[in-house]
Amino acid sequence: MSLDVSDPLALARACAAAMWEKDLASRSLGMSLDAVGPGEARLSLTVTAEMTNGHKTCHGGYIFTLADSAFAFACNSYNQNTVAQHCSVTFMRPAFEGDRLTASAREISRIGRGGIYDIRVTNQNGEHVAEFRGHSRTVKGTPIPAPG
Repeated sequence: MSLDVSDPLALARACAAAMWEKDLASRSLGMSLDAVGPGEARLSLTVTAEMTNGHKTCHGGYIFTLADSAFAFACNSYNQNTVAQHCSVTFMRPAFEGDRLTASAREISRIGRGGIYDIRVTNQNGEHVAEFRGHSRTVKGTPIPAPG
């Protein structure tokens, strides 16, 4: 069965599947890849005791990592290897052990080799935990082999 590269959703899903297979970091933290489409992705994870800091809240690095992973799947959905050029995060409220966090990434702009993506992290109650903005840059290569 060959991939129909003219179908943007099928292409995004194939890119995500290829990346997910190699993404030991996201998988080892217990993340799940919940949805992907052209320029968008949604990942989630449950905060474990090992992810909490001295305040008994989720360490910000884990929240950043979840958002960064959603960013990666969103910006690599066009079968062009894409990396982070710059990222920033604003923490809105704490997350706690047992919380289920969801990072929803959406493309804001993609021009030439650069892109801008906003990623909202929410908890299981839909409360806004963090806002992440990622700037991407395409590099050589593709997540899946180019047809032909």
